[in-house]
Amino acid sequence: MTPSRLVESFEDLPDPRVERTRQHLLGDVLVMSILAVIAGADGWDDIVEWGEARQTWLRTFLALPAGIPSADTVRRIFCAIDTVKFAACFERMIVELSGSMLDQLVAIDGKTMRRTFARERGQSPLHMVTAWVAERGVQLGQLATDAKSNEITAIPALLDTLELKGAIVSIDAEGCQKKIAEKIVDKGAGYLLALKANQPTLHQEVIGYFAHARQDRTLDAKPLVVHETVDKGHGRLEVRRVSCTDDLAWLGERARWKDLKTIVMIERERETSGRKSVETAYYLSTLAPDAERIGLLARRHWSIENELHWVLDMTFDEDQSRIRDRTGATNLALLRKMALALLKRESSDPRKSIAMKRRRVGWDNDYLFKVLAAAGPQA
Repeated sequence: MTPSRLVESFEDLPDPRVERTRQHLLGDVLVMSILAVIAGADGWDDIVEWGEARQTWLRTFLALPAGIPSADTVRRIFCAIDTVKFAACFERMIVELSGSMLDQLVAIDGKTMRRTFARERGQSPLHMVTAWVAERGVQLGQLATDAKSNEITAIPALLDTLELKGAIVSIDAEGCQKKIAEKIVDKGAGYLLALKANQPTLHQEVIGYFAHARQDRTLDAKPLVVHETVDKGHGRLEVRRVSCTDDLAWLGERARWKDLKTIVMIERERETSGRKSVETAYYLSTLAPDAERIGLLARRHWSIENELHWVLDMTFDEDQSRIRDRTGATNLALLRKMALALLKRESSDPRKSIAMKRRRVGWDNDYLFKVLAAAGPQA
């Protein structure tokens, strides 16, 4: 990908400004902002400072008819751009980055941007629901809501915007809903949904089944498919045991969960410094009862926390962003995720952290081109 290719990506994006007041080209402002965020900018002032420092270089591929825009101009533009249409521009780029979705795990989870509240207006912090292609390390889509409690309605709306054919969608218990399962299947994908007490009857029935299946060896049913892994190191011992079955004839609610094939129990036993803990999680899935594969997918789901949410907070300082305008905050969040996807793709030196790559981009224009060049299509 080149800077000129970035400009082309926004050709169809409607410019929200009145034509007679435009001094700066929309594509110039957007591309400068993306490059600035990759290079370490965390807000409107940072974007402009970086642009002014790199103005001569930027003019080699951007028109910049009125020079570098002011921070207020950048802010007004991002607070006026339609978030859905802006996201669609990025989605086209992400399709190039992510390639085929066949057998890819798409993890969906929410994150609250804590400093975006406005107490004087009674405005709660912005909550962002994101779809994350775990193996590729790219965001597939996002949707902003006013509260975590709105995830049940936000997830179906987000699914409507995504190309998911052939993928496996994983969601925590908040998204374990019959209508969400149906929508995932209708999109041509499979699901792995965490099952907790928000589905109380089904949850208790699944707990009871696994307890009975393990204790009663004379149970007239298929044996459980089990896979166990042991991780040991740095004074920690963890045993993960995945048990699953497609013996669901007994399950009264089976028909109400579209294409449900398998129920899963995952036990995690940890021992650290002589202290032991045990956690048990349950799942519903359209997958065949392959305990090893399901265990890997369930574990990979949490990359959305470790490789996206954590990095956005620690490297891009997202949790400290005080941009209160909903539209501006949503669009800037999209820039951060796109920047992260591009930085992750540059893998010439696996030892470099995302933070170090951002610093290197800020120092070295050639390295910035290298990061963009790494964003070619993936098979």
